[in-house]
Amino acid sequence: MDLSVVIINFNTKKLTLDCIKSVIRYTKKIKFEIIVVDNGSTDSSITAIWNIKLPITNFKLKIIENKKNLGFAKANNQGIKASRGRYVLLLNSDTLVNDDVLGEMVGWMDNHPKVGIVSCRLRNIDGSEQGTGGYFPTLIRVFSWMTIQDFPLVDRFIKPFHPIHRKFFNMGKKFYKSEKELDWVTGAFFLIRRQVVKDIGYFDENYFMYTEEVDFCYRAKQKAWKVFYLPRWDILHYGGASGINWSYAVPEYNGIKLFYQTHYPSWQFPILRIILKIGALGRIVLFGILYGKEAAKTYVESFKVA
Repeated sequence: MDLSVVIINFNTKKLTLDCIKSVIRYTKKIKFEIIVVDNGSTDSSITAIWNIKLPITNFKLKIIENKKNLGFAKANNQGIKASRGRYVLLLNSDTLVNDDVLGEMVGWMDNHPKVGIVSCRLRNIDGSEQGTGGYFPTLIRVFSWMTIQDFPLVDRFIKPFHPIHRKFFNMGKKFYKSEKELDWVTGAFFLIRRQVVKDIGYFDENYFMYTEEVDFCYRAKQKAWKVFYLPRWDILHYGGASGINWSYAVPEYNGIKLFYQTHYPSWQFPILRIILKIGALGRIVLFGILYGKEAAKTYVESFKVA
């Protein structure tokens, strides 16, 4: 088996079906399996997935059913443990594969044995790049993320921890147009060499959602594995299909705090919390003005947990 594709489903029936169909339609010249881990969906997802017509015979379909939402890390661990491929791809349900992205990227990995984890370019519906991945969250990088990161030219002086957006400056996302080695890549498309899992184990299940991929890449890099971003291949990523707007903020704050507690010296943790609170205060004002009460309320909660 060349590749195991793990897709987490949580009440995203149509998106998940479309994602699976795109993988089946475009993936060629490799043997693969699709493993769907359902996190307690109530939208008849499982029945619909089982009823998918299988137009090809070189892949297998598995479904793991959970009674409740176990989160990103634990559900993906279930999928990885059930997988048999030389490579494991963690693929968001709100993505669409085009061309032979998966087969070609498996070939690229075969030719680059020191690379343990890769991601491709993620496109918005309008074709523009999404930020995907960055560098490990040192204090200066977290401060930049909380304050000035999306301003033009900042990333030339401070490597970005968090994906660059620059929505307010219409600068595009030049950072993500070229192939590069990063510290971590986003879990929406997360291709892992099997040996990496053997070397470092599974995702840390103390993370429920967000920052678990940063932790996984950190442990992989400690074992000398490289992490690459490869924009020559791309997929469509709708983004946010499983969550409510702004629902990412509080778990992101919790995730970065857990990362610091796990990997960095203890003296840095109180400084991190101050930086996060500064960032939350700024977002309460700015996002409240731009996006309304819901955004402001979310960052009030973020301030509390920071």
